[in-house]
Amino acid sequence: MAGRPRSFDRDAALAAAVEQFWRAGYEETSVAALTAAMGVSPPSLYAAFGDKHRLFEEASATYFRRTCEGIDAATSLPTAHEVVSRMFADTARAHTDAATPPGCLMLTEPRLTAQREELHRRLLERLDRGVRDGDLPPGTRTDALASFLVAVLRGMSGCARDGGTRDDLLAIAETAMAAFPAPSADQGVATSTGG
Repeated sequence: MAGRPRSFDRDAALAAAVEQFWRAGYEETSVAALTAAMGVSPPSLYAAFGDKHRLFEEASATYFRRTCEGIDAATSLPTAHEVVSRMFADTARAHTDAATPPGCLMLTEPRLTAQREELHRRLLERLDRGVRDGDLPPGTRTDALASFLVAVLRGMSGCARDGGTRDDLLAIAETAMAAFPAPSADQGVATSTGG
């Protein structure tokens, strides 16, 4: 028996759940707030998504997939310096976009440690490649640098959630970039005309 068809758009309801969790966090988001935001009844929510925890897992996975698209676009740039500069610029723009809640769900939600660890892993891989490619100095402590970058991204998210502007976040990014290892002299000359 196929059962009764759903009377709502599941993808739209999931997008509304993502926004609700992003705005208030897991602990502060009630089922009543979710059903109101999603435009569904509690029985429909449970039938379509299971309980609040399973809905959060699906919503945060959806959010993380979108985040990874931006990360992958940045990490494909030619040098580690360009990668980090692009990530910071994208972060400043995204975290202060008036169309979405401020900050970043992944970077601020305590339950998303595994996603932050995945971000760290992806950054570490790209920084290690930067060392191999010669655009980061050979002695660069890439694990510590990846941890620093995640901490800066989390700080940018927190600043946005506290009302910080895009300019505020860009100033944080500029300061962090000043601490980023400079490319070797040979690599700097090689990439200086590349834009």
